[in-house]
Amino acid sequence: MTDVAVIGAGPAGLMAAEALAHGGARVTVYDAMPSAGRKFLMAGRGGLNLTHSEPLPDFMPRYREAAPMLQAAIAAFSPDALRAWSAALGEPTFVGSSGRVFPKAFKASPLLRAWLRRLDAAGVRFAFRHRWSGWDGEGRLLFRTNDGQRPIEAKATVLALGGASWPRLGSDGGWADILAAKGIAISKLRPANSGFTVAWSEVFRGRFEGQPLKGVALTIGPHTVRGEAMITRSGIEGGAIYALSAELREALLGIGQARLTIALRPDLDADALTTRLSGTRGKQSLANFLRKAAQVSPVGIGLMQEAAIASGRPLASFSPAELAHLINAIPVQLTGVAPIDRAISTAGGVGFDELDDHFMIRKLPGVFAAGEMLDWEAPTGGYLLQASFATGAAAGRGVLAWLAQSQKS
Repeated sequence: MTDVAVIGAGPAGLMAAEALAHGGARVTVYDAMPSAGRKFLMAGRGGLNLTHSEPLPDFMPRYREAAPMLQAAIAAFSPDALRAWSAALGEPTFVGSSGRVFPKAFKASPLLRAWLRRLDAAGVRFAFRHRWSGWDGEGRLLFRTNDGQRPIEAKATVLALGGASWPRLGSDGGWADILAAKGIAISKLRPANSGFTVAWSEVFRGRFEGQPLKGVALTIGPHTVRGEAMITRSGIEGGAIYALSAELREALLGIGQARLTIALRPDLDADALTTRLSGTRGKQSLANFLRKAAQVSPVGIGLMQEAAIASGRPLASFSPAELAHLINAIPVQLTGVAPIDRAISTAGGVGFDELDDHFMIRKLPGVFAAGEMLDWEAPTGGYLLQASFATGAAAGRGVLAWLAQSQKS
């Protein structure tokens, strides 16, 4: 018998396994993929953003409505604790200019290799190419393997199966139907930190696909975020978009449309821009004039042209005051959310009302859940990994407490 089965070899599952092994449990980690941490490695391709250096009072609101339910887990395994944990694995961290925290190696692979070595030394076993398919009539875990279906008996189980983004890396959300069949309330899985579709003109799409928007301010309703975005062939994505993705997504799902407003020069007010644009243009093209007088980038000018086309007027007919207004209030109509399999993360999942304070599913005694399969979301910037690590550690501690209580009774 496996004392504890951890299903999912991502950050939450591996952290649960570590907490369990340190507590003296025999642990086997099962995963459908051929190796551990595939999405974790993908997240580190451009620099592994482990967590953020914000103080916890500023950090926790990033989790929106789920913040109160995550508070204890993140306080117990805080950003500082995560940094110390990384350093103990031989990967010290540093704080970037944006406050984000990275390992000095800047990659996920050295950290993952060191972590797996430590888990192996602690006695954690791994069973790959094991796809969980539920339970049999005797309450045993069922796995589909290359050799057929395999039942596993375990005293306790941690489910750390991820969301439904990047399914080719192992997180396909297939667990949702299994748990729903057991009467567990599952909020619909939705894209988070995702891009959005826009019906760009062929001219704009062809010229500006892949071009960044830097130093812009993006607004929907009362929510404004400053940062960067990227024009894609089918729409728009990037850090500032991801930070607003929940509001943009809910507007699209709720009323079928969302209007994003882009400020290209948010540090200049309308009067200052009008003054700059009231000079004589001479023989300059309008594009060159906007670029030189207002420091608007070519892609920004392209966005202004798109807005002018939508308004039915040529941009050249706009007065200096109208141009100044448009520069910091470009309307972009979003037509849809990019597919969930291309999102960075997932919203929705197992509702916190289904869990006790130790992350055990109330209707399934001895079964715990952690990581992205829980119903929370957060922006990029280290918040996603932090909550995954912290809830994994909390679930591991919860299992140890439950096993100890079970032995007493």
